[in-house]
Amino acid sequence: MKEKKVLSSELNISPHTQRIAFVGILTALALALSALELLIPAIPVLPPGAKLGLSNIVTMYAAGAVGLGPALAIAVVKGLFSGLMRGFTAMMMSLAGGMASTFVMWLLLKVKKNPFGLVGLGVGGALTHNAAQLLVAAVLTTPAIVYYIPWLIIFGILTGILTGLVLKTVMPLLNKLS
Repeated sequence: MKEKKVLSSELNISPHTQRIAFVGILTALALALSALELLIPAIPVLPPGAKLGLSNIVTMYAAGAVGLGPALAIAVVKGLFSGLMRGFTAMMMSLAGGMASTFVMWLLLKVKKNPFGLVGLGVGGALTHNAAQLLVAAVLTTPAIVYYIPWLIIFGILTGILTGLVLKTVMPLLNKLS
């Protein structure tokens, strides 16, 4: 027996409902990647709490695919999740970094003829994320945290390149999902 593929139009699902469902899927994906990152052990030469930023791939994609509002909502949910998993300081740093980087990535996507592509988008997002987190860390701990700036710039560039390349690779799959 052949299975018939049911289209959303046959089910009378509105585009608004489809969009909400898609944002929900993206949010779940961001949380899954965030949880996966918690399983990766800390690398000794990196600043404390440094992560690859895999879940930022989702907010980077969302900023372009569904817009600033939903992308910021995903960043907020990720920040709250971080608070549940790692505590108040991690939540504040995640919220600041996630929201600032999502906004900057959205702005970069608005630039016509962006010469840097998705890799530049990833680097811009990662550097913004690190800068916002550094500001929060300086307020919550000590201004001496600024000594991490060189490490955060290097790590931000490397992880930004990584996330940009990963997004470039999975973009066709994500576009099929939408």
